[in-house]
Amino acid sequence: DSVSQGRGIKCSLCTKALKKIQALAGDNPDEAAVEAALQKGCRMLGRAVGRLCQRLVKKYQDQITEGLQNGDMPRDICTAIGICRS
Repeated sequence: DSVSQGRGIKCSLCTKALKKIQALAGDNPDEAAVEAALQKGCRMLGRAVGRLCQRLVKKYQDQITEGLQNGDMPRDICTAIGICRS
């Protein structure tokens, strides 16, 4: 159905965005590093996807920051915030 298809697209988008953000933040990032990476990572994804990415980041910034600081995998973070199904 279209809902799970839409969710699948969002899930891969979330995972892709967080992989990029994780790479930009580096290993063992502090909050400032994560925040800078969140901003830059979304811009690197292009205009349409970048806007979605920024909405996602604004809404889930605390969970994303925490996940990245804990060294969680992008897919796991996206599942934890309810965008991907486990």
